[in-house]
Amino acid sequence: MRPLDRTDARILLALDDDPAATVVALAERLGLARNTVHARLRRLEADGALAPPSVRVRPGHAGLPVLAFLTLAISQGDADATIAEISAVPEVCEMHAITGDGDLHVRVVAADNADLHRVTGVLLGCTGVVRSSTVISMVEVVPLRTAPVLAALTR
Repeated sequence: MRPLDRTDARILLALDDDPAATVVALAERLGLARNTVHARLRRLEADGALAPPSVRVRPGHAGLPVLAFLTLAISQGDADATIAEISAVPEVCEMHAITGDGDLHVRVVAADNADLHRVTGVLLGCTGVVRSSTVISMVEVVPLRTAPVLAALTR
């Protein structure tokens, strides 16, 4: 994994301002060669630095406005199979192995609280899940963002 540099950050911030900008438009705006912008974007995609476009979709617009975070305790016997089974649940948006009281931190979405109850039940039914603790997001105060980090790289 190669860290982003100042030029990468400038290109990505310009795409934040205009996601549909062409390589030519980005090059003109940033005072860079078209080939430089094109090569940088291809490298960022190949390196995995850019998330898939679907990550930009806000779940509420897909009819899933309830956001919750579940901490799951799992049996350690076959964690890979458990993680694969949890990953197959469509409402699971993100999952991290964590330290502390649980083993996995899972971000899920649901249509309403009753649907969240259903999703939680599905996760509890996954092989190896021992227990769960759920926290429901009341309101998104600061959305997921990386622009401030990228802006700091441009200085």
